[in-house]
Amino acid sequence: MMLRICNALKNERFLQILKPKITFRYSSSLLNVNSNVAKDVILFKYENPTYYKYLNLFGITQFGFWMYLSHFTFTSLRDVPVQKDDTKKLAWYERINLGENKYKNTIAVCCAVIGYLMLVASWTFTLKSVRYLILRKGGKTLSFVTYTPFGKNRIMDVPINKVSAKESRLNAKVQLPIKVEGKYLHYMLDMRGEFTNKQLFDATAGLNRRFT
Repeated sequence: MMLRICNALKNERFLQILKPKITFRYSSSLLNVNSNVAKDVILFKYENPTYYKYLNLFGITQFGFWMYLSHFTFTSLRDVPVQKDDTKKLAWYERINLGENKYKNTIAVCCAVIGYLMLVASWTFTLKSVRYLILRKGGKTLSFVTYTPFGKNRIMDVPINKVSAKESRLNAKVQLPIKVEGKYLHYMLDMRGEFTNKQLFDATAGLNRRFT
């Protein structure tokens, strides 16, 4: 047992000694990457249009359902006051008059807000999901090609110094968030996609930058 513990401690010390060397080599290898490309290079791609089609269909369906429920609540609930003599015999939920304006309006507004949020969430996630990430000729500009709710591509060109990866490609498990200066939220790279040029990605879009 003591022998195993000693071996584990030795391995731990070995990894601590080795870790800075690995980091140094990784960093130095990035410095040797030539990002001044002679033509456009695809750094990342994720082809899954069917998923986003159904996601947005779900969002639109939910929007329609909750808006219908909101309209139904506002127009169909009737104000039927509960008789005061019967309140003691009724359960607490039976004493609530849902047709009363304060309840009816609250329910209608909540349903409308839920439907709107479902639609906005599905559209926002789609618009922030990267389909292709392209390093343009010269290596100074990145093109974000994202999905859209109605199937077409949306292209945005960004100077490379305005892009910052919030996590290393090697550490990201599900999504790799990328921040673009001046834009709300992060653009997301699904890790099920393919990094077609890993070293070039790490040396350009994969760097963590501080915006001034």
